[in-house]
Amino acid sequence: MIDRNAKGARLAVNRNGTALLTYRARGRVQHVLAWGAVNARVPTRGARQVEFRVDYSGGWGSQRRLVWRRFKNACGPYQGPQLQYLVAACTAPDGSHWAIQKWQRMLPPYGFRPTAAESVVELHLSHWAGDMPEFVVKQDWVYRNYDHLYGWLRYKSKGVYGFTNTKYGAPLDSWGRNVFIDTFNSAYGRGWKRENAFLTHTGSGAFCYGFYPHTWRGQRRPAGEGQVYRASVMGPGVTPILFWTSAALPTFDPTVEQDANTEQAQLFTSGKCRAN
Repeated sequence: MIDRNAKGARLAVNRNGTALLTYRARGRVQHVLAWGAVNARVPTRGARQVEFRVDYSGGWGSQRRLVWRRFKNACGPYQGPQLQYLVAACTAPDGSHWAIQKWQRMLPPYGFRPTAAESVVELHLSHWAGDMPEFVVKQDWVYRNYDHLYGWLRYKSKGVYGFTNTKYGAPLDSWGRNVFIDTFNSAYGRGWKRENAFLTHTGSGAFCYGFYPHTWRGQRRPAGEGQVYRASVMGPGVTPILFWTSAALPTFDPTVEQDANTEQAQLFTSGKCRAN
């Protein structure tokens, strides 16, 4: 994440692999330089995930005010895969891709009305080359009654997961990733509402979620089953925000459920999906 509530964001990248983000935030124009990172590492305890070096001054040393003015963009038209939440993207001369995306990550769960702090729109920068991370989401049911999602987040055929997190499931390192689920036209009201967010499983990068009724902030909330679902997750390292969406499945189908249960038995070491 580069900043919050940015407006009019623009992206340029020079031949040295430095990105310049220009946008307006906190009442003034911001010029931010970012460099030194591409793609990601697979989870490795004791190592550091790749991350950008970022300069919010717009330059280095005595030339701070001049660097962004003399910045020469060498990034051409974007030739990478389709991205959600996209603000701007380009493809550099070395074939790598750069993108900036906007995303409301902090929305409260179970359709609650967000506060000003929870409504912030984050501006994310990514830089990658080669294959994207694999983000797969599938649908079935739980207890034959509630809608259920399961899937995995992988990079270079390895699960994406972290090593430390809070008891509420928030990552405390740069490795961990939360999957964020939204529901459309549900018991929470019309339009898109945040349902929940949860960590990928250690080792496999797998996850699962059942749309049960929940209690939060002392209030009992109905099952958040909707007409359409979407899932978003920050890719590992400095890869892009990944996205999935699909209409909810129709009525319970025992054949579909059996196939899903067989797949989940292979995904989860317990032989059973532990729903959040």
